This record gives sequence, C-alpha cells and structure tokens, in this order.
Amino acid sequence: MKGTVLMVPAIPRTHFPNETGSDQNISPMLLSFHFLNISSHLRRKALNLSSGVLWRERSAKSPRIPICCSIATNMSWLFAKNIVVSLPRFRSLALFANSSARKYTSFRSSPLLLQQFEKSPCHSKRKASKGAGRMTIKVKELKKELDEKDLSHIMWWNERMQMCKKPSTVHLVKRLDYSNLLGVDTNLKNGHLKEGTLNWEMLQFKSKFPREVLLCRVGDFYEAIGIDACVLVEYAGLNPFGGLRSDSIPRAGCPVVNLRQTLDDLTRSGYSVCIVEEVQGPAQARSRKGRFISGHAHPGSPYVFGLVGVDHDLDFPEPMPVVGISRSAKGYSIILVLETMKTFSLEDGLTEEALVTKLRTCHYHHLFLHTSLKHNSSGTCRWGEFGEGGLLWGECSSRHFEWFEGDPVSQLLFKVKELYGFDDQVTFRNVTVSSEKRPRSLHLGTATQIGAIPTEGIPCLLRVLLPSNCTGLPVLYVRDLLLNPPAYEIASTIQATCRLMSSVTCSFPEFTCVSPAKLVKLLELREANHIEFCRIKCVLDEILQMHRSSDLNKILKLLMDPTWVATGLKIDFDTLVNECEWNSARIGEIIFLDGESDQKISYHPIIPSDFFEDMESPWKGRVKRIHVEEAFAEVERAADALSLAITEDFLPIISRIKASTAPLGGSKGEVVYAREHEAVWFKGRRFEPVVWAGTPGEEQIKQLKPAIDSKGRKVGLEWLTTEKVEDALTRYHDAADKAKARVLELLRGLSAELQTKINILIFASMLLVIAKALFSHVRKYTLDILVLKRTFEAFRIRQGQHSNRSPPDDEGRRRRWVFPSLVEFHKSKDMEPLDEANWMKITGLSPYWLDVAQGSAVRNIVDMKSLFLLTGPNGGGKSSLLRSICAVALLGICGFMVPADSALIPHFDSIMLHMKSYDSPADGKSSFQYTLNVYISLKVLNGVMTFTYIQDLQFNPIEMSEMRSIITGATSRSLVLIDEICRGTETAKGTCIAGSIVETLDKIGCLGIVSTHLHGIFTLGLKTNNAVYKAMGTEYVDGKTKPTWKLIDGICRESLAFETAQKEGIPEIIIQRAEELYLSVYANDKISGRNETDLEHFYVDTIIRTSGEVYDQFSRITGETISPKIKSTNEMEALRKKVEGAVNIVCQKKLKELHEQKITLELLEINCVTILPRELPPPSTVNASSVYVLFRPDKKLYIGQTDNLEGRVCMHRSKKELQNASFLYFLVPGKSLARELETIITNQLSIQGFQLVTTADGKHRNFGTGTSDYSTEVVTLRQ
Repeated sequence: MKGTVLMVPAIPRTHFPNETGSDQNISPMLLSFHFLNISSHLRRKALNLSSGVLWRERSAKSPRIPICCSIATNMSWLFAKNIVVSLPRFRSLALFANSSARKYTSFRSSPLLLQQFEKSPCHSKRKASKGAGRMTIKVKELKKELDEKDLSHIMWWNERMQMCKKPSTVHLVKRLDYSNLLGVDTNLKNGHLKEGTLNWEMLQFKSKFPREVLLCRVGDFYEAIGIDACVLVEYAGLNPFGGLRSDSIPRAGCPVVNLRQTLDDLTRSGYSVCIVEEVQGPAQARSRKGRFISGHAHPGSPYVFGLVGVDHDLDFPEPMPVVGISRSAKGYSIILVLETMKTFSLEDGLTEEALVTKLRTCHYHHLFLHTSLKHNSSGTCRWGEFGEGGLLWGECSSRHFEWFEGDPVSQLLFKVKELYGFDDQVTFRNVTVSSEKRPRSLHLGTATQIGAIPTEGIPCLLRVLLPSNCTGLPVLYVRDLLLNPPAYEIASTIQATCRLMSSVTCSFPEFTCVSPAKLVKLLELREANHIEFCRIKCVLDEILQMHRSSDLNKILKLLMDPTWVATGLKIDFDTLVNECEWNSARIGEIIFLDGESDQKISYHPIIPSDFFEDMESPWKGRVKRIHVEEAFAEVERAADALSLAITEDFLPIISRIKASTAPLGGSKGEVVYAREHEAVWFKGRRFEPVVWAGTPGEEQIKQLKPAIDSKGRKVGLEWLTTEKVEDALTRYHDAADKAKARVLELLRGLSAELQTKINILIFASMLLVIAKALFSHVRKYTLDILVLKRTFEAFRIRQGQHSNRSPPDDEGRRRRWVFPSLVEFHKSKDMEPLDEANWMKITGLSPYWLDVAQGSAVRNIVDMKSLFLLTGPNGGGKSSLLRSICAVALLGICGFMVPADSALIPHFDSIMLHMKSYDSPADGKSSFQYTLNVYISLKVLNGVMTFTYIQDLQFNPIEMSEMRSIITGATSRSLVLIDEICRGTETAKGTCIAGSIVETLDKIGCLGIVSTHLHGIFTLGLKTNNAVYKAMGTEYVDGKTKPTWKLIDGICRESLAFETAQKEGIPEIIIQRAEELYLSVYANDKISGRNETDLEHFYVDTIIRTSGEVYDQFSRITGETISPKIKSTNEMEALRKKVEGAVNIVCQKKLKELHEQKITLELLEINCVTILPRELPPPSTVNASSVYVLFRPDKKLYIGQTDNLEGRVCMHRSKKELQNASFLYFLVPGKSLARELETIITNQLSIQGFQLVTTADGKHRNFGTGTSDYSTEVVTLRQ
C-alpha cells in the first residue's frame, strides 16, 4: 500500500531525551516508522511540526499512512505530538514557504531508515490490523532489493518528482512505485521486471548511473519508463505513450531524429542523461538486440556518440563544473571540478562577497556544501542565522545542494566520481595557480555596478571593451579576467602584448578558437571527425605562423604566461613549437585537406547521382586516399559492376518500352533511386510483349522480380529488380561499408595519437583564445598616431598649404582609450612615502559607456594620493565618477586600455565599490531620480510590492554587512569607493557611523572616495591625516544652479533636490511646500558661496614608429605541399611581386609631384603589406584610408580603396571563389589621396598588361585622367 512521505530539512545534530530521560545525540539522517489509523486532527498536528514539511498522499481514502520523519531513534507515538522544530530568526515567512526541503536535505545513506519500518512500536502493536501483514512483507522485500545507496537515490528522485507541475506529469507521478530505481510499479501493465525483459535490462543500466535520466534505443525511438518518463514529459515537452491511462506504467520517448533537441531540453533543466544504443546489424531469430551505454549528456557536456562519422560540427557549450564550498582559517574556499577536462582547482582565502560573485557568474552542474560552513563566527550551529554567512546562505538556499564532510578536495573528487560513474583509477589534474600575488576577486556589488556581470540599467563593460562581433570563448576569458584580476606580472604582460598588437604592421592570423573541453572529450571518446581535425590543424598552423613571423613571434612569447595561468599548464616555448609542428604534420598526413581532388564521388550516367552521393559522401573526403587505396579501389570496381548490371538488365527493357509504347500513353519504365531502401531499382509496370519472338529486352523482362526491403517484404508493385542487380548492390554496399569502417578506424586512431598530446592542444587552443580576445580589444580602441598624422596631412591637402585650421573632430577621431602606466606597490608596509606606487592619476577621465567623440562626456582629472570625501548635488555625477574610476582601475590592473587621455594606476590588491544607490547610468538618472520614480510608481503597486520596494530603500543590515567586508578587507594597497554612505538611516547616527568609517579608512591608508549627502560629517571633528575634501562643481546660470559634472576641490552643500524633484514630475504643490519648510528651518544655515573651476584638458600622444621593413610572407610556404600547388603558389608570388613593384613606382612618382608642388609638407613613402589567405589586416588599418589590390585565383586583379580594410577583406572573402584570396595594401593620409592613387594604379596596371576585373575606377574625373600625363605615359618597371 502506498503511503504518505513526510520530509523535513536536514538539521545539525540535536539532543533529544530518550526513554531514560537522558539526552541522546541524534545524527540528522532520515528515520522512519509506520503510523496507522491517524485521525485528521493528529495529521494536522504532524504537519505543523515545520512549515517546510512535505506531505504526499497516494490514497486519500486509506487512514493507514506510513510517514518518514527526522526524529529520535526510539521515538514513540505519543512523543511525536510534542516535537517542536524552531524556525531560524529573521527568516521571512514568504522565504521559508518558498524553500522546499530539497534545498537542505543531505542524501547520505541512512541504515536506520528500513530498520524503523520493522521496529516501530505502532507497527508491532497493530500488526494484526488489515494490510499490516502485507506491508511488513513488502518492507522486507524492499530491504532485500535495495541497498543504502539505492535508497538514497530513490529519495533524491522522489524529491524531484514532487517538483513536477504539469498536469500530465502529476498524473504520471501518481503511478510511480519507489521500490526500485526506475520507479516502476510491477502490478501495472508493462511493469514486469523479470530477468531477460527490456525493463529488467533498463534497470541494470539505471543501477550504473542512478541519478541520470535513462534513454534506451528501441527501434526508431529512444524510450524511457517510470521516473525517467515523468522527467521527459515535464522538461522535454513530450507526450506520454498511451495517453494518461492509469493501468500502465509511465512511458515516454522521442524519435531518433529528435534526440539532440530532447537532450538539450533535459540538460538545460540541470539533468544528466545516460543514452543506451542498440547494436546495429541483423539479429538472430527470437533474440533481443544487444544494447550498450554509448555515452552521456551533462549540462555543459553534450552527447557526442557517432560524431566521428558525420560531416557537420557540434556546438559545444561552456563546461559546467561541480562546485564545492568550504571554510578554512584563511576564509572561504571554492573547489571547481570539471569532469570533461578531468581537472580541479582550489581557490582559498575568499571573502563571502567574492564567493557569492563566483557562484552568481558560474553555471555549475552540482553544488556541494561542506559541513564547516555550519559553524559561523557567532558560535551557533545554525548556518546563516546570525552574522557572517547570511549572504552566502541566501545565495545557496535558492539552489539545490548537498552536504559533504571530511577533507574538502578528496571528498569532493570522490563525490564527482560517484556522480559521473568514474572508476577509482580516474585521476584529476590540479590546475590551481597560486593566488598569493593576485588581487582579490571582485565583490558581487562591484561586479554588478560596473557591468562586469550583466545588470539591468548598468552599462555592460564587456560590450564596451570588445567589438560586437567578438563572441564566445574570448568574451568568457575577458569576463573571468575582470572578475579575477591577474597578478602584476601577468597584467604587465597582457598590456605589453596589446601594445605590440597595436604597433605591428604585418597581417594577423584569424585566431581559430576551439574549446579545450571539446578537444578533450572528442579525443578521449575517439569521436573527433575530419572537420575537428582540420580545425585543430588551423590552431597549430596559426601558432607556427606567429612563430615564423619576426613581429608576431614576440607576441607569441608574451602570451605564454597568461596561457599558463588560464590552463595551469607550464609548457616551454620550444616544446610548444616543436609539438605543434609534429601534430600539424601528423594531421596533414592522415586528413584530407582542401585543394586535394583525388576522392571524387562515383558517377555513372545510367545511375542517379544522388545514390552515389548519399552512399559515398559520409566517408569520402575524410582521410587521404593513400591510406585506404585498396578499399577505395574496391568501391570503384563495385560501382562499375553495378553500372554494368543495370545497363545489361534494365536498359534493354527501357529501350523496348520506349520503342513499343505510344508517345502519349502506355507503360513507362525508368531507373530510380529508392532513398529509403538505399537501392537502385527499375520502377514501372511489368511490360510483357504480346508475342515472345526473341526480340531485344525479352530475356531481361523475364528476369524481373519484385524488389524487397531489408525485412523481406515487397516494396511495391512498381518496384522491380533482378538477381544480377541485387548481387551488384550487395557487393557495392559491402565495399562501401568496409571503406567507411576503414576511414572511421583511421580517424579514431588519429584521435588516440593526439590524446597523448592533449596538454599541448589545450595550451595552443587557449593561447589563441587569449590572443583573439586581446586582438579584438586592441582593434576596437587602438589609437594609431600614424593614422592621425596622415589624416591631418589629407586635411591640409584639401584646405591648402597655408591653412592653419585644425582637422575636424569627426575625421580620424575615435573614443580616447589609452594604455595606462601600471605601477607595482612597494614591498614595504611603511605608508609615509607617497610615490607612484600609491598614487593614482587619471587625466581626461570619461565614463566608459559614453563616446567622447560625440561630445556626450565631461572629462575629469583625478589626482589621488589619499582618501577623498566627496560631496555634490543630485545628478551632479558622483555615482558616475565612482563607477568610472572603478572601471578604469579594474581595466588597468588587468592590462587593458582605459577611457582616458593618460593614466597612472597602481596595481591594487583589491577594488571595492559599494553603491547602495539605485541609479541608472544607462538612462542618465541619478540615485535620487531613481528613488523618486520608485515612490511615484508605488501608488500603482499592491501592498506586498509596496512593502518590498520601501524596505529595499531603507538602511538595513545588508549595507552594514558590506561595510564590514570592505573595512576588514581593505589594506593600504586597496581602492575603496563608497557611494552615499549610510543614506538610509536616521541622519545624526548615520552621520556618526559614516564619520567613523571615514576615519578608519584614512587610518588604513587606502586610496578611494567616500561620497555623501550627510553634510553634518564636516562638523564632527574627524581625526583624519590624509583625507581630502572634493566636490562635484556647480555653476549659476540664468538664476539657476546647474551641475558642471567637474571634480573640484572643496565642499558642495547644494543638493539641487527641489530641481531634481520637479524634473522627475513631483507635483508642484509638494515642491512649494517643501521649499517653505526648508526656508523656515534651514534658512540661517544656508551657504551661498559657489565654487566654479575650469579644468585644463590636455592630451598626451605617444608616437609609435614602425619600421618600414616588410616581412617576407612567402617564406611560410614549405616543401610539404603537393607539386601543382607549389607551381600555382610560385606563380601567384611572382605576380604579387610584379604588381608591388609597379604600385611602388607609380605611387612614389605621384607623391613626389605633390611634395614638389608643396601640397604635402613632407615626402610620403609607400609601404606595401601583403595579406595572405586566412590572415587579417593589423590594427594600424583601423579608420585609416588605404588602397588595396585583390589577387583572384584566376590571376585577375581588382583595385580598390577603403577606410575599413578588414571589413572590405571579409566582404570579398565571403564569396566562395575568393575564400583564399590574398591582398596587397598600403596606407595613405586621407580618402581623397586614396581615390586619386586608386585611379592612377588602375590606369597604369591596365596599360602595362595586367588583367583587371574592372577598369571603371580608372575613369574618375580629375583622378588620374585628363590633367595628368599618367594616362598616356607607361611607367617602366625597375628591379
């Protein structure tokens, strides 16, 4: 008989009195006993034991209900009525009601669970009652069938079934029986678990991975039964088999073609899936097909079985780790375990806020909490009830987690092995990088307020930092770098790399990004296909390309240390290069590469081409033919034999039919490809001549027989074949299967070889991910002085040589982002010397979300050597200034460019930004404006929402908790930014608390800003030594005070509160009354003095001079390519050199004329640069006018000019025939000169005999024709 299960949250060890009256120490595991004949009154009393109790009734009519409860071992029936479970204080009823028991339950095995069913006093006394005997037998049988682990897994699944909400799923859950891992009720239809049945076989598979959804291949479907069927209906949107009939076990499934979508739905919901496949091939009569576990799908780790044989790629999501959290003497610890990578990392000494930030930004699979978290600083055992730990408790209480104990690392690895079904021999590599010299991770408030974590109303820092076309792995790397700033050495290396990228003039590789987790899983499971091997080869070749380039080789060496930090792998530079060469060569020996043409699909005119395309495309073009020559030759011979058989058996019949039937009617016949049956047959009505006279085709007609499918059934009346054709088809399919098997064997063998080099592949792929992230950042914000210089020259050309005007702002001007000077703090703890190590100066600071070029930003100078106490009006820019300084400091210590004219930034050990204010910089609203909007909108909200909003705007323990974290974590090397401190409490006491915090921070000696509207703080007589008073300036215009958004010295006591309220729509009558009240109380204290300061703006340019030496791009061509390709490449190289010589002579002559005419101040030089296939232009081409020559594969040229060379290159290569096109380009100062040189080059190359795609650009008026002698003069080429 099914019963009701009562479950309560797991609690710490508790003292209960035993029968002798003494206390008994009870472990928090689930104990159980059998209650019989419980009245509704007693049942309500039991329900009141805890608001977290869950009741589940299987039969409302039966009064005999077994209940599981967390009570003492020998608890009697009368004692159950007196249990009191106290609720933690300060926990709202709404929160407790929404927190089900699943969030706190520890699923450790409970040996007492089944014992209590037998030893319960009420059970023994009522043994003679109806049904009690059957219950005893059932419990004993359950004990025999289930061990402790199985029982814990069943309880785990029982919890999740309680979470199902769909009506169809709830109906299915009622039919579950938790006596086995499948949840199958053996009394229902199709519920047999006898040995040899499909259900029994599925139970064996389920026992190996009990916490995974089991999908079993049955014909053309993947089926699930019991608990797994309920999960499919609830989360994958599938309908149950057989509808909602109540006499059958729950069954559901999906077609084979929809497997990938079903797995995505389940993994997105947090479930792991175990997939069981059938052994393909003919099975013996009356025998069940063999089945095997083909793989698993986990959140962040997709199902890859069979990928080696397909011709498409698989999107690989970001891997999701198993997370373990513990606490030590240093602080909080987080352990991340990646089952795909077989790695783990430990980060210790974290603050509670930093730990919550990591949890908020980490998409993890499972969460384990160590029992050390239960003992907090308050000395209580109730975790999160008092003091420290509340923020972490609030974050974890809304998620599923399990408790564990013992050594955190070893026990968590044991849990992971148990979770994923790994053997004990599986080892995990420690990739922990020492955090001794690294800055502390960002707090949650800091990360959200600067947009490192996407937050509504806050401009996203990542979107500003990287271009919109940069997605995927590079963005994830930059995000992790911002949330976990690197050590000074790594930050300096990143900045040096970015500087080099902004200055080199040679072309860059495309930086192919491959997920390291994807590499590991595909190679480990031998499922990497030819597409993945080609991508791996691209990664290795791009590493080698950087190594062979004198400019890029420096960048490659600099990237070694950041890659070591990101992967935990320390690899020598020479080892990396040598291993990349070996792996690239090995892949090139096996894999069929672009440009090879020895594996064409078979073709015979009599046979439909789709047949050979479907049969051969899945395995041709994968590996080089030399490795499968015999198999390929056999396929070709079999194809010829098939063609011959069809020609001999079908063609005479078709000819006879055509000759014997009327043109407009009669029988028809043709050779048709039956795709469903993978066969080529004759389709048409059986044609029999009236008189058999031995004419052509009669013998073949007699040989025709009905075509049959793989199951021996006739396909149809119109489908016919012959014995000879069937034999030829069989021979062809056998040959094709052997060839495909040989190809897959070679691919899997190559996977096994590269698996031994997996560390090199991980390192190389991560290096290119970092390179692309930095290159994308530099490309967006590099400010090449050479481009500006040439732009200015072009402006002078248009305005005339005597013009003294400056170039317009919209030409060659972009956002001003520069590389800061990053300074490491001195080792000494002495705080008296104020040198560059504890001095931050930012000139021309602008908010990172505003575009300076559009004139929408006010630039400030921040010269900070101590703590600032900042005042200013509402909407005066205090919050924006703090947010901007925080972003600049964070970007600087990470090695990125910053939005300023110049910056000196010390390498802080922590950056902490506290903004309790609810401003919205994306909408241009200050915190006061935002608060006004909230209060205005309260009238349209119901009581509950109104209470929530008002409570959220009040001074509460959360703000003081963050203040505690800032004060305890701040050092003399920290940057502390606090906005509107103590703004939500009573003014007098809040002012005193704020003053005490300012004194504490000043004593610590950190840099930072504390902004406030509590002007009484200046009358407290603060004991500060270094604090400086700063203000946001205002000006008096037309009788009104307006903010200037400038940072000035002094104190600003003007709040502009009335003006802001009026602007935001507060009724005029309220504002007038407020002004009256203000004048009546504060008129004598009003200060009329106004500060107004003009700030100097200056811009520091650093001219980056690059050498004119052009790297010989053609030295990369090795002798390993095939002979025809060498010849073609040599011809293209000769053409490029010839064109480059002509371009240099033509352009230099024109530039010399411009200089002699004094149109240009100095003689400009042409520096031609080559862009080879799979290369991109360098950052120096950003917003620079350039002239380029496109070299087509057919040796024709196209001449063009552009201000966006990368975009133009990508546009040309988007055409299929130009994917591997190369380019020759040079930069010129200005678009006008670029057009003129484009016209001259077009005319001259056409005259000299070069083949051009078009000469239309040579007909521009006043650009090389008419007034110039270039149209008739042929320039002689000189070597």
